[in-house]
Amino acid sequence: MNTLFVLLDGAEDHHLPELGGCKPLDVAKMPYLESKAPFRYSSEGRSYTHRFLIELFTGHPPRTPRGALEALGLDMNMSRGRVAYRLSPAMIGNGSIEWAYCIEEQVPELMRVVQSHMEVIGHMSPDLNFFLKGRAVLTLDCDQVMDLPSPPVPAPMGAVEGCLGDLVKSVADAMDGLTVLPWGGGRLEEEADMAVDISPLTTISNSPTALGISKALGQKALRVEDLADRFPSAARELERGNVLLHVDETDEYSHQRRADVKVGILEETDCLMQEHFPDIERLVYLVDHGTSCLTGEHLPVQVPVWTSFDLGRGVDDHIPLPDLMRALTRL
Repeated sequence: MNTLFVLLDGAEDHHLPELGGCKPLDVAKMPYLESKAPFRYSSEGRSYTHRFLIELFTGHPPRTPRGALEALGLDMNMSRGRVAYRLSPAMIGNGSIEWAYCIEEQVPELMRVVQSHMEVIGHMSPDLNFFLKGRAVLTLDCDQVMDLPSPPVPAPMGAVEGCLGDLVKSVADAMDGLTVLPWGGGRLEEEADMAVDISPLTTISNSPTALGISKALGQKALRVEDLADRFPSAARELERGNVLLHVDETDEYSHQRRADVKVGILEETDCLMQEHFPDIERLVYLVDHGTSCLTGEHLPVQVPVWTSFDLGRGVDDHIPLPDLMRALTRL
């Protein structure tokens, strides 16, 4: 019998004043989840989705950096030891970085400017792929990998060296301080084997992170942009094997500090689950970390695990993340 794993990305949160001191998960009306996944446990979150998912599936921390995983998820060229970086929009100035999440109106111009300045790194055979709200993955031929600040925490402006630094500065000069900053750089590495054989597994997501993880582990990945379209896709794939259904929007709107929209996404997810999986037998809800609607930052906190089947443990029992997949698949 196949299992549907639903990842509510960044669904944990702070207690929020605008929600009467409650968390979004506390106030969202989710009758499907309440009825279909009554067994409640907990595990450890991780600071980023890729760290949570790879440790969940293998029992070990990731070996491949974020940028390289996302390049894999986007089917970009990573042969011959090419390096990949995630590029994220940010405002830079006065020696500081402020990551930019609410720039919808500026995204087309930002993309145009970045592409028009790519000749700065042309000798490194760059390949650029934009995927969501000005975010991109850049792959290139180079020898060194820079360790650079990562979002969503504001940070002092580190030294982006060489030609990449020239690209960052030239875009910022053209966009009044708005640019794209590289982080999570590195090459593809061989990940540890999956701790439990749950093949075939299909990941359905709009995020190159989740898709790249599935491919790195030798599993299938389907990129589906629209949230509502992921659910019928998951239903079809569940007939063939296990499925990881990724709801990235809960994290996205947390970064934008929009608690009301986060609650709405949780409720929409619940309605879509009821529509497409009314009779499901094996269902697991996971949360990889918190994302604060107060600060927009990730919260590596204890996270809930809800299941449709009894794991033979006490109510609210804590299961260490490296052991979680074994616990979820032993019955």
